[in-house]
Amino acid sequence: MTAAPNSNTSKSPGIEFVIGGLAAVGAGFFTNPIDVIKVRLQLQGELEARRTYKKIYKNTLHAGYLIAKHEGICALQAGIIPALYFQVVLNGIRLVVTGTAGCIGAVLGSPFYMIKTQLQAQSAQSIAVGYQHNYLGTWYAFKSLWKEGGIVALYRGWYAGIPRIFIGSATQLTTFDLAADWLRSSQIFTNQPILLTFFASVIGGSCVAFTIQPFDVLATRLYNQRMNIEGKGTLYNGLLDAFVKIVRTEGLIGLYKGIFPTWMRIAPHTVLCLVFYEKLDQLYYNIFQN
Repeated sequence: MTAAPNSNTSKSPGIEFVIGGLAAVGAGFFTNPIDVIKVRLQLQGELEARRTYKKIYKNTLHAGYLIAKHEGICALQAGIIPALYFQVVLNGIRLVVTGTAGCIGAVLGSPFYMIKTQLQAQSAQSIAVGYQHNYLGTWYAFKSLWKEGGIVALYRGWYAGIPRIFIGSATQLTTFDLAADWLRSSQIFTNQPILLTFFASVIGGSCVAFTIQPFDVLATRLYNQRMNIEGKGTLYNGLLDAFVKIVRTEGLIGLYKGIFPTWMRIAPHTVLCLVFYEKLDQLYYNIFQN
């Protein structure tokens, strides 16, 4: 999510957190289905060489079709509850605090992201990819992890999302602003701020998708892997180990599985966040400042 639009309304950090979190929740609800598809594609053929495994999901559209066919249309909203909690923590903090706020939010929201990933990977046996945790729901997942190892189990792999958020935020803020300035200087979409934001997000989002995708794949693999009785991953020992194993078995292309849905998600998510933020900010001003 990019920085919030400028506003003349003076708000406390708490209000900024609430408005930013709610805006991200609104965007997350509409973009979660593409996130589910992305996770499935990222887990397909895990640690298997190319052309040595059956490709269940042929592409983004085919993945969406198979999920809806075998699991029902509601399966495209798998993991929506922890996904929205993660958005609240990540983007609420990012709007209130500057600098390393995104990384702080990623760490604090790590349990939500992990459970989101595991629920999104969960599927009908006929189209299953990756390890299946077989949770009955969000609350069941939290209880199972707490029973397994308390806070340590909930924050297992807490570091997995840090590179993704750090690099993604840096790339997004730079490329989005450059793209927006270029569109303005070219007098494109004059007096059409939503369209300008959307196309700036498409340009910036293309750069973000390319830079964060390897780290996004690493995060998905680390969070979804099976754990042994000691609470350690059975496939990967950390980010570097995961990187080496994926490149060795799947090639560099393995780090870019699911890049198309990643790209498809970024621009709409950014625009929706900004639109929801602006409307909520206006609502707050109309209610409390008049």
